[in-house]
Amino acid sequence: MAIPKRAQNGKPQIQPRENACSRSSDLQSAQQRIRQAALADKGLRFTTLWHHVYNVEHLRKAYFNIKRHAAPGVDDQTWQQYGEDLESNLHDLSSRLQRGAYRAKPVRRVYVPKVDGSQRPIGIPVLEDKIIQRATVEVLNCIYETDFKGFSHGFRPKRSQHNALDALMVGITRRKVSWVLDADIRGFFDAIDHAWLTKFIEHRIADQRVLRHVRKWLNAGVLEDGELTWAEKGTPQGGSISLLLANIYLHYVFDLWADKWRRQTGRGEVIIVRYADDIVVGFQNRTDAEQFQQDLTERLRRFKLELHAEKTRLIEFGRFAADNREERGDGKPETFNFLGFTHMCGKTRKGKFTVLRQTMQKKMQRKLQELKEELRKRMHWSIPEVGKWLRVVLQGHYRYYGVPNNTRKLSAFRYHLRCYWGQVLRRRSQRQRMTWDRIERLALRWLPPPRIYHQYPEDCLRVNT
Repeated sequence: MAIPKRAQNGKPQIQPRENACSRSSDLQSAQQRIRQAALADKGLRFTTLWHHVYNVEHLRKAYFNIKRHAAPGVDDQTWQQYGEDLESNLHDLSSRLQRGAYRAKPVRRVYVPKVDGSQRPIGIPVLEDKIIQRATVEVLNCIYETDFKGFSHGFRPKRSQHNALDALMVGITRRKVSWVLDADIRGFFDAIDHAWLTKFIEHRIADQRVLRHVRKWLNAGVLEDGELTWAEKGTPQGGSISLLLANIYLHYVFDLWADKWRRQTGRGEVIIVRYADDIVVGFQNRTDAEQFQQDLTERLRRFKLELHAEKTRLIEFGRFAADNREERGDGKPETFNFLGFTHMCGKTRKGKFTVLRQTMQKKMQRKLQELKEELRKRMHWSIPEVGKWLRVVLQGHYRYYGVPNNTRKLSAFRYHLRCYWGQVLRRRSQRQRMTWDRIERLALRWLPPPRIYHQYPEDCLRVNT
């Protein structure tokens, strides 16, 4: 039982910790009921969901799940500023959502470089839009997580890029895969058709308030260099709702169709792994692979999408690829890139076929170049400050790229980083040059050695392809 305490007005007040636990339990119970209903009836259309979104406790939870140091939107309001009067702000936001007075604001567009040299547009919503979108995603995930296919891994709860990587490796090594289609959808997030997306959502969602707010976010506009523009298609990358909408779109456009295709049209074994718009499909027969690529092109065209001609490739890849190509005199099997790793045909020490995964060369070079420029900016920082920063950088790199058989690339990354740091340290003073022996001792002190963080995929839990 809660122990009351006296507030300033003399009235008893409940201890917040126990009250918060009770509120959290209520939210979980509501989400569980939605999940059970969605699982029990795959054709059920939900008519009353919006009250779960504007629930103050749900909004509060969404606020605390937002990244605290994320870039602000067009209103320049930060997470800390909004939290100075959090309860008042959340109650006001809930009231506006309940009575339909909420208006979505345009997103701020920024660009981040891609591996191929182009730039990826990112949309940064205002803080209130982030809160509402996250709360909406929490509710809708209870429904769509029961519908999404197991081979869909992108931007889903309790799924990561390494789940997709492990599923792909296990699928290629354990199934009869001889051909791999590495497919990429051209400008996917900017090509999503709003009309089709609305139809897809209406398969499950009949609450017009949810649909109305989704349209508000899609039509809010983009602010770039002081100019506001609107688009009839696409959803800006950067918002929580955009990732879910992308998964919903591809669930109906690709996942359901591809799963049906491999069961009814494919003659041999077919594996599928998708992470957002990056798709890898493995085939036992070349005829299946060529037919699938042709049918996929037609399927995407129907929904205003197209395959990226330069990034989509059909290659011979698998346990028999090396022997077959050697007989024909075609050389070693080709490689393909997926989620930052180059995948190659290889063999274990016992001569058994395996898929080797190594850090993509372009990604490593770009990251090293960024660190080199940052080291120059921190040239006159103290050695311990730079050392602590580099340690965090290396540990983050190891945590993602630390997969079995990638030690050589991890060592190369550390070696080049040590060289760049040494060059910067030697340029700090012309009177007393720092020796490479001392630089090596500093590297041993601050730069951790390569470490493999991830297990062999075969040792992990069962994966879906």
